[in-house]
Amino acid sequence: MKKQIHNLKEMEVYRKSLRNNSNSAEAFLWNFLKGSKLEGRKFRRQHSIKHYIVDFYCPSEKLIVELDGQVHLNNTADEYDRKREKDLENLGFTVIRFENKMVFDLLPSVLKDIKDHFKNNT
Repeated sequence: MKKQIHNLKEMEVYRKSLRNNSNSAEAFLWNFLKGSKLEGRKFRRQHSIKHYIVDFYCPSEKLIVELDGQVHLNNTADEYDRKREKDLENLGFTVIRFENKMVFDLLPSVLKDIKDHFKNNT
C-alpha cells in the first residue's frame, strides 16, 4: 500500500493559516494560476507534501513553485531550503523558485518559466 504524503491531516491547520495569510506576491501570482488559468493546469496553493508546505503545486506536472521573500535571504534559511528542495526532488517533484520581487517586476517571464517546466506543453 502506498503511503499518503499529500495534505496530511496534522498539517491542515497550518495550511489553512498560510492560505488565509498569504503574502502579497503569493496573492498576486495566485490570480494567474487559480482556476486552471495557466494552460489549463490546476494549481493548489499552500499544499502539503509530507511535512513540507509548498506555495503552489501542480499535480498533473508534479511541479512545485516556491516564492522567496526576505525571510529566505540568510544562510540558515538557504540551507533549509536546499535540504527541503532535495527531499521533494527525491520524491519525484520538480521545484522552481522565484524571488517575490520577480512576480511583480517580471510576471511574464515568471509565467513563461513555469510553463516551460510543463512536461506536456500544448
